[in-house]
Amino acid sequence: MTDPTDQTAPAYAKAGVDLDHDESFIDDVKEIVRATHRPEVLSSIGGFAGLFKTPDRYKNPVMVAATDGVGTKIKLAAQIGRFDTIGVDCVAMVVNDLVVQGAEPLVFLDYLAMSKLDKKVAADALRGLAEGCRRSGCALLGGETATMPGVYADGDLEMVGFSVGVVERDAIIDGSSISEGDALIGMASSGFHSNGYSLVRSVLDRGIESGELDLFGTYPELKSSLASALLAPTRIYVKPILNLLRDFTVNGLCHITGGGFLGNIPRVLPRGVRARINPGSWPRPGVYDWINRYSDLDESELLRVFNCGIGMVVVTPQEQAADVCQRLEGLGERAYLIGRVERKEPEEPDLLMDPDFGPAA
Repeated sequence: MTDPTDQTAPAYAKAGVDLDHDESFIDDVKEIVRATHRPEVLSSIGGFAGLFKTPDRYKNPVMVAATDGVGTKIKLAAQIGRFDTIGVDCVAMVVNDLVVQGAEPLVFLDYLAMSKLDKKVAADALRGLAEGCRRSGCALLGGETATMPGVYADGDLEMVGFSVGVVERDAIIDGSSISEGDALIGMASSGFHSNGYSLVRSVLDRGIESGELDLFGTYPELKSSLASALLAPTRIYVKPILNLLRDFTVNGLCHITGGGFLGNIPRVLPRGVRARINPGSWPRPGVYDWINRYSDLDESELLRVFNCGIGMVVVTPQEQAADVCQRLEGLGERAYLIGRVERKEPEEPDLLMDPDFGPAA
């Protein structure tokens, strides 16, 4: 990399942007993304835009688009010095939003920005993106790597993702067919996923300052170091959900993301019904026991901020619920019958947490 204090260096390099260094990164990118490409990709990395075609099997395709970022979990990754898992997070947060509409993710694009390009950090992040694309079956079509001195502090990384998927027009899932009696099936999360990390980092910082916590230490609630547990990547539900859609009736899907468990399920419910859920019908990952021990959070705030162990909710007719759970288990997912849809009066809440409710009853 050009030394910006070198008086013979180009003016742009003196200003903090080394074109020779940054442009050479394109070759590294090509190697990373090549393995993610699908037959529908018509362009290669390095052009001004990416080209792809809709798969021929779709007769009346509707394109579905989504975007999201990693949030402040990226600050924790920088603190730990590990950037490969956040690429998976970035893909997961976007493609999980696509699949709830019934859409198959086709392509993914990324935006990476730093004060100056650290090739190792960027390559690790891109490898995570490529792994996330592999897990979701979409192609890493292209992206942007920006060097922005003065906007980002040294060592900071910004990561945002964009994806386009496709669904047959008559197969769009919008929750309108959800009805009284439908079963609610929860698919297990891997932890906090990529939400609530401003709160997680606040708890962590207080613990480190007081000497109670060590990022690289181990704790009874966790099966790994604290750092590894907190960086566990967001689970990608695309392939198991698409598998379900081929053989079962799915009336609604809900990605438990920002807004936590309480805030997301009502988003998919039509008027006149609510969700009744037994909060004891599934186990929570160890990080929830950890944050309970080292914070003063009450249950209602945990449910408002975090997924609390359920990353995706499937709404299906009651008579198919057992078979859906069995299929998901066969696909390597942990699935739980967590509740049921019931009639709601106007003054009643959209979601009721009822520890005495037996969802299978």
